Amino acid sequence: MKFITFDNAGKPALGVQYRDAVIEVARLGPQFPASMASLIEADRDILPAIAQACAAAPEHLRLTAATLTLLPPISNPGKIICVGLNYADHLSEAKVGEAPAFPGLFHKVPSSLAAHGAALLRPATSCQLDFEGELAIVIGRSCKRVPAERALEHVFGYTIVNDGSVRDYQLNKALAAGKNFDSSGACGPCIVTAEDLPPGARGLHLQTRLNGQVMQDGNTDQMIFDVASIIALVSDIHGLNPGDIISTGTCSGVGAARTPPIWLEPGDEIEVEIEGIGVLANSVRQEGE
Repeated sequence: MKFITFDNAGKPALGVQYRDAVIEVARLGPQFPASMASLIEADRDILPAIAQACAAAPEHLRLTAATLTLLPPISNPGKIICVGLNYADHLSEAKVGEAPAFPGLFHKVPSSLAAHGAALLRPATSCQLDFEGELAIVIGRSCKRVPAERALEHVFGYTIVNDGSVRDYQLNKALAAGKNFDSSGACGPCIVTAEDLPPGARGLHLQTRLNGQVMQDGNTDQMIFDVASIIALVSDIHGLNPGDIISTGTCSGVGAARTPPIWLEPGDEIEVEIEGIGVLANSVRQEGE
Protein backbone atom coordinates (compact mmCIF):
# COMPACT_ATOMS: atom_id res chain seq x y z
CA MET A 1 0.00 0.00 0.00
CA LYS A 2 1.08 3.56 -0.69
CA PHE A 3 0.26 6.33 1.78
CA ILE A 4 0.65 10.08 1.33
CA THR A 5 0.23 13.21 3.41
CA PHE A 6 -1.60 15.99 1.59
CA ASP A 7 -2.91 19.46 2.32
CA ASN A 8 -6.60 19.53 3.21
CA ALA A 9 -7.80 23.09 3.75
CA GLY A 10 -4.51 24.05 5.37
CA LYS A 11 -4.15 20.94 7.51
CA PRO A 12 -2.21 17.72 6.84
CA ALA A 13 -4.37 14.72 5.95
CA LEU A 14 -3.49 11.06 5.50
CA GLY A 15 -4.32 9.57 2.13
CA VAL A 16 -4.05 6.08 0.67
CA GLN A 17 -3.51 5.49 -3.02
CA TYR A 18 -6.23 3.15 -4.23
CA ARG A 19 -6.22 2.16 -7.88
CA ASP A 20 -6.07 5.47 -9.79
CA ALA A 21 -7.35 7.64 -6.94
CA VAL A 22 -6.52 8.82 -3.42
CA ILE A 23 -8.84 8.31 -0.46
CA GLU A 24 -8.54 10.26 2.78
CA VAL A 25 -8.11 7.50 5.36
CA ALA A 26 -9.98 9.27 8.17
CA ARG A 27 -13.12 9.45 6.00
CA LEU A 28 -13.24 5.66 5.77
CA GLY A 29 -14.43 5.50 9.36
CA PRO A 30 -13.69 6.75 12.89
CA GLN A 31 -11.60 3.66 13.63
CA PHE A 32 -8.94 4.68 11.11
CA PRO A 33 -5.94 6.98 11.72
CA ALA A 34 -5.98 10.58 10.54
CA SER A 35 -2.22 11.14 10.30
CA MET A 36 0.83 9.31 9.02
CA ALA A 37 2.28 9.24 12.53
CA SER A 38 -0.85 7.55 13.89
CA LEU A 39 -0.83 5.04 11.04
CA ILE A 40 2.80 4.10 11.63
CA GLU A 41 2.19 3.62 15.35
CA ALA A 42 -0.96 1.53 14.81
CA ASP A 43 -1.11 -2.25 14.83
CA ARG A 44 -0.25 -3.75 11.43
CA ASP A 45 -3.73 -5.30 11.30
CA ILE A 46 -4.97 -1.84 10.36
CA LEU A 47 -3.53 -2.20 6.84
CA PRO A 48 -5.83 -4.96 5.53
CA ALA A 49 -8.74 -3.21 7.22
CA ILE A 50 -7.93 -0.02 5.30
CA ALA A 51 -7.68 -2.00 2.06
CA GLN A 52 -11.10 -3.55 2.65
CA ALA A 53 -12.62 -0.16 3.46
CA CYS A 54 -11.15 1.33 0.28
CA ALA A 55 -12.72 -1.42 -1.82
CA ALA A 56 -16.13 -0.57 -0.37
CA ALA A 57 -15.69 3.23 -0.39
CA PRO A 58 -18.26 5.27 -2.31
CA GLU A 59 -17.14 7.07 -5.43
CA HIS A 60 -17.36 10.53 -3.87
CA LEU A 61 -14.50 9.70 -1.47
CA ARG A 62 -12.09 9.09 -4.34
CA LEU A 63 -9.88 12.12 -4.99
CA THR A 64 -7.85 12.81 -8.11
CA ALA A 65 -4.18 12.58 -7.15
CA ALA A 66 -3.07 15.28 -9.59
CA THR A 67 -5.28 17.87 -7.87
CA LEU A 68 -3.71 17.37 -4.43
CA THR A 69 -0.86 19.34 -2.89
CA LEU A 70 1.45 16.85 -1.23
CA LEU A 71 3.30 17.49 2.02
CA PRO A 72 6.34 15.61 3.31
CA PRO A 73 5.07 12.12 4.18
CA ILE A 74 5.93 12.53 7.89
CA SER A 75 5.25 16.03 9.15
CA ASN A 76 7.89 16.22 11.87
CA PRO A 77 10.03 13.08 12.12
CA GLY A 78 11.92 12.66 15.37
CA LYS A 79 15.12 11.74 13.54
CA ILE A 80 16.32 11.97 9.96
CA ILE A 81 19.53 9.96 9.80
CA CYS A 82 21.55 9.73 6.59
CA VAL A 83 24.22 7.28 5.50
CA GLY A 84 27.09 8.66 3.43
CA LEU A 85 29.16 6.88 0.78
CA ASN A 86 27.12 3.67 0.93
CA TYR A 87 27.45 2.64 -2.73
CA ALA A 88 30.78 1.34 -4.03
CA ASP A 89 30.54 3.28 -7.30
CA HIS A 90 29.82 6.54 -5.46
CA LEU A 91 32.70 5.80 -3.07
CA SER A 92 34.96 5.48 -6.11
CA GLU A 93 33.82 8.71 -7.78
CA ALA A 94 34.24 10.58 -4.47
CA LYS A 95 37.89 9.40 -4.34
CA VAL A 96 37.87 8.72 -0.61
CA GLY A 97 39.51 5.28 -0.50
CA GLU A 98 38.27 1.87 0.54
CA ALA A 99 34.83 0.94 1.81
CA PRO A 100 34.44 1.87 5.49
CA ALA A 101 34.04 -0.67 8.27
CA PHE A 102 31.32 1.54 9.76
CA PRO A 103 28.92 3.74 7.78
CA GLY A 104 29.34 7.48 7.71
CA LEU A 105 26.32 8.99 9.48
CA PHE A 106 24.89 12.48 9.71
CA HIS A 107 21.53 14.05 10.50
CA LYS A 108 19.21 16.30 8.54
CA VAL A 109 16.62 18.65 9.97
CA PRO A 110 13.02 18.43 8.68
CA SER A 111 13.13 21.93 7.16
CA SER A 112 15.86 20.79 4.75
CA LEU A 113 13.42 18.47 2.94
CA ALA A 114 10.67 19.86 0.73
CA ALA A 115 7.64 17.86 -0.37
CA HIS A 116 7.11 16.24 -3.75
CA GLY A 117 6.07 18.95 -6.18
CA ALA A 118 7.49 21.80 -4.10
CA ALA A 119 10.51 23.84 -5.16
CA LEU A 120 14.03 23.13 -4.01
CA LEU A 121 15.79 26.34 -3.02
CA ARG A 122 19.24 27.16 -4.32
CA PRO A 123 20.64 29.23 -1.45
CA ALA A 124 21.61 32.84 -1.93
CA THR A 125 25.10 32.09 -0.61
CA SER A 126 26.07 29.25 -2.98
CA CYS A 127 25.62 28.04 -6.55
CA GLN A 128 26.76 24.48 -5.77
CA LEU A 129 23.44 22.75 -5.07
CA ASP A 130 23.76 19.05 -5.93
CA PHE A 131 21.38 16.08 -6.05
CA GLU A 132 21.54 12.64 -4.43
CA GLY A 133 18.74 10.15 -5.09
CA GLU A 134 18.28 7.77 -2.16
CA LEU A 135 16.10 5.02 -0.73
CA ALA A 136 14.88 5.89 2.77
CA ILE A 137 13.70 3.59 5.55
CA VAL A 138 10.71 4.51 7.72
CA ILE A 139 10.87 2.93 11.17
CA GLY A 140 7.62 1.37 12.39
CA ARG A 141 8.52 -0.17 15.75
CA SER A 142 10.85 1.13 18.43
CA CYS A 143 14.16 -0.65 18.75
CA LYS A 144 17.47 -0.36 20.55
CA ARG A 145 20.49 -2.53 19.69
CA VAL A 146 18.40 -4.76 17.46
CA PRO A 147 20.41 -7.50 15.69
CA ALA A 148 20.50 -7.37 11.90
CA GLU A 149 18.52 -10.60 11.60
CA ARG A 150 15.59 -8.96 13.45
CA ALA A 151 15.97 -5.45 12.07
CA LEU A 152 13.44 -5.69 9.23
CA GLU A 153 10.71 -6.44 11.78
CA HIS A 154 11.00 -2.78 12.80
CA VAL A 155 10.45 -1.29 9.32
CA PHE A 156 7.08 0.26 8.48
CA GLY A 157 7.97 1.08 4.91
CA TYR A 158 10.13 3.00 2.48
CA THR A 159 10.16 6.37 0.76
CA ILE A 160 12.48 8.44 -1.46
CA VAL A 161 14.87 11.19 -0.39
CA ASN A 162 16.74 13.62 -2.59
CA ASP A 163 19.61 14.44 -0.24
CA GLY A 164 20.23 17.90 -1.65
CA SER A 165 23.77 18.97 -0.83
CA VAL A 166 25.38 22.40 -0.96
CA ARG A 167 28.84 21.13 -1.83
CA ASP A 168 31.08 24.11 -1.05
CA TYR A 169 29.64 24.28 2.47
CA GLN A 170 29.74 20.49 2.85
CA LEU A 171 33.36 20.12 1.74
CA ASN A 172 34.92 23.38 2.92
CA LYS A 173 32.97 24.34 6.05
CA ALA A 174 30.97 21.56 7.71
CA LEU A 175 29.16 18.46 6.49
CA ALA A 176 26.07 19.30 8.53
CA ALA A 177 25.94 22.80 7.07
CA GLY A 178 26.02 21.57 3.48
CA LYS A 179 23.28 19.04 4.15
CA ASN A 180 20.79 21.26 5.97
CA PHE A 181 19.97 24.37 3.96
CA ASP A 182 16.23 25.07 3.93
CA SER A 183 14.41 23.08 1.21
CA SER A 184 17.69 22.02 -0.39
CA GLY A 185 16.41 18.44 -0.63
CA ALA A 186 13.10 16.61 -0.72
CA CYS A 187 11.21 13.58 0.60
CA GLY A 188 8.23 11.70 -0.84
CA PRO A 189 5.98 11.34 -2.67
CA CYS A 190 4.63 8.48 -0.56
CA ILE A 191 5.52 5.76 1.91
CA VAL A 192 5.21 2.22 0.58
CA THR A 193 4.57 -0.42 3.22
CA ALA A 194 7.37 -2.93 3.64
CA GLU A 195 5.15 -5.86 2.67
CA ASP A 196 4.81 -4.44 -0.84
CA LEU A 197 8.53 -4.46 -1.60
CA PRO A 198 11.19 -7.19 -1.50
CA PRO A 199 12.63 -7.85 1.98
CA GLY A 200 15.01 -5.05 2.86
CA ALA A 201 13.98 -3.24 -0.35
CA ARG A 202 16.65 -5.19 -2.20
CA GLY A 203 17.01 -5.20 -5.97
CA LEU A 204 15.17 -1.94 -6.63
CA HIS A 205 16.18 0.17 -9.63
CA LEU A 206 17.05 3.76 -8.66
CA GLN A 207 17.35 6.57 -11.19
CA THR A 208 17.84 10.34 -10.93
CA ARG A 209 16.97 12.56 -13.90
CA LEU A 210 17.81 16.23 -14.44
CA ASN A 211 15.59 17.91 -17.01
CA GLY A 212 14.82 14.44 -18.35
CA GLN A 213 18.46 13.35 -18.69
CA VAL A 214 19.56 10.34 -16.64
CA MET A 215 22.23 11.37 -14.13
CA GLN A 216 22.20 8.46 -11.68
CA ASP A 217 21.29 4.87 -12.52
CA GLY A 218 21.78 2.25 -9.82
CA ASN A 219 20.21 -0.52 -7.78
CA THR A 220 19.70 -0.93 -4.06
CA ASP A 221 21.59 -4.24 -4.28
CA GLN A 222 24.75 -2.11 -4.66
CA MET A 223 24.61 -0.75 -1.11
CA ILE A 224 27.67 -1.51 1.01
CA PHE A 225 25.55 -1.63 4.18
CA ASP A 226 22.10 -3.05 3.48
CA VAL A 227 18.89 -1.98 5.20
CA ALA A 228 19.09 -4.53 8.02
CA SER A 229 22.75 -3.74 8.74
CA ILE A 230 22.07 -0.01 8.81
CA ILE A 231 19.24 -0.38 11.32
CA ALA A 232 21.36 -2.63 13.52
CA LEU A 233 24.32 -0.25 13.47
CA VAL A 234 22.29 2.91 14.01
CA SER A 235 20.20 1.38 16.80
CA ASP A 236 23.41 0.51 18.62
CA ILE A 237 24.03 4.27 18.97
CA HIS A 238 20.58 5.48 19.91
CA GLY A 239 17.07 4.11 19.98
CA LEU A 240 14.88 4.31 16.90
CA ASN A 241 11.20 5.19 17.14
CA PRO A 242 8.16 5.01 14.86
CA GLY A 243 8.39 7.65 12.15
CA ASP A 244 12.17 8.00 12.24
CA ILE A 245 13.69 8.14 8.75
CA ILE A 246 17.01 6.65 7.68
CA SER A 247 18.22 7.61 4.20
CA THR A 248 20.53 4.91 2.88
CA GLY A 249 22.95 6.78 0.61
CA THR A 250 23.29 7.45 -3.09
CA CYS A 251 24.85 5.77 -6.10
CA SER A 252 27.31 7.32 -8.56
CA GLY A 253 26.49 10.14 -10.94
CA VAL A 254 26.21 13.14 -8.62
CA GLY A 255 26.87 16.54 -10.15
CA ALA A 256 29.98 17.28 -8.09
CA ALA A 257 31.81 14.24 -9.50
CA ARG A 258 31.35 15.28 -13.14
CA THR A 259 33.78 17.19 -15.34
CA PRO A 260 32.82 19.97 -15.38
CA PRO A 261 30.58 19.77 -12.30
CA ILE A 262 26.83 20.03 -12.85
CA TRP A 263 24.91 22.08 -10.31
CA LEU A 264 21.17 22.55 -9.99
CA GLU A 265 20.03 25.82 -11.55
CA PRO A 266 16.81 27.81 -11.09
CA GLY A 267 14.22 26.42 -13.49
CA ASP A 268 15.65 22.90 -13.46
CA GLU A 269 13.42 19.87 -12.93
CA ILE A 270 14.91 17.06 -10.85
CA GLU A 271 13.33 13.61 -10.45
CA VAL A 272 14.30 10.60 -8.35
CA GLU A 273 12.55 7.36 -9.23
CA ILE A 274 12.76 4.12 -7.27
CA GLU A 275 11.13 0.96 -8.52
CA GLY A 276 8.00 0.08 -6.57
CA ILE A 277 7.83 3.43 -4.77
CA GLY A 278 7.36 6.11 -7.41
CA VAL A 279 8.86 9.39 -8.57
CA LEU A 280 9.93 12.28 -6.32
CA ALA A 281 9.83 15.36 -8.56
CA ASN A 282 10.82 18.95 -7.78
CA SER A 283 11.62 22.15 -9.58
CA VAL A 284 14.51 24.39 -8.52
CA ARG A 285 14.07 28.02 -7.51
CA GLN A 286 16.51 30.67 -6.38
CA GLU A 287 16.10 31.54 -2.70
CA GLY A 288 14.36 34.87 -2.28
CA GLU A 289 12.85 34.96 -5.76
